[in-house]
Amino acid sequence: MELGSNIRAIRKRKGITIAAICAATGLSQGFMSQVENDKTSPSIATLEQIAIALDVSVAYLLLKKEERMEVIRKSERQQLSGGKPQINLAHVGRTPHLRMTLIELAPGSASGDEPHAHEGEEIHMIVSGSVTAKQGEDQFTLYEGDTFSWNASVPHRVWNDGDTPAVVLIAVYTETERNVEPI
Repeated sequence: MELGSNIRAIRKRKGITIAAICAATGLSQGFMSQVENDKTSPSIATLEQIAIALDVSVAYLLLKKEERMEVIRKSERQQLSGGKPQINLAHVGRTPHLRMTLIELAPGSASGDEPHAHEGEEIHMIVSGSVTAKQGEDQFTLYEGDTFSWNASVPHRVWNDGDTPAVVLIAVYTETERNVEPI
């Protein structure tokens, strides 16, 4: 586990000395050095004291590197073409079970010629323009600011029958864990 290196990195980022942590917690500098070098593990009570001195939660100290917040700048988004003309996809973030995608549908374009299904649950937010979404007998035209959600294992289709491009933010949750390597 990276607990000690997490503590050291947070302490250094905040400009706090080991002496200051020791003064706040009552721990010895030798012990703190061993903790930061992953040579010993603190008890939960001691970890709580360290977290308070660092002004972070114990849960934050226990996060693994791949579990920490990931930032993807707009200029760094992975742009994909889904094989469908007039559709632009950009992955904007993901965790092992959740993926967010920004999709731009040109006027007249659709998610496919026929309804399709896949694992997961989806939530869509219309960022701009309008789209029509159909699943089974349900069909709605949605406009900027509207949201809709569905179980993606039921065949569905989304299309832009408007005169302007439509931008939709989609969050897809799956039970199956997905690769979380940087996009």
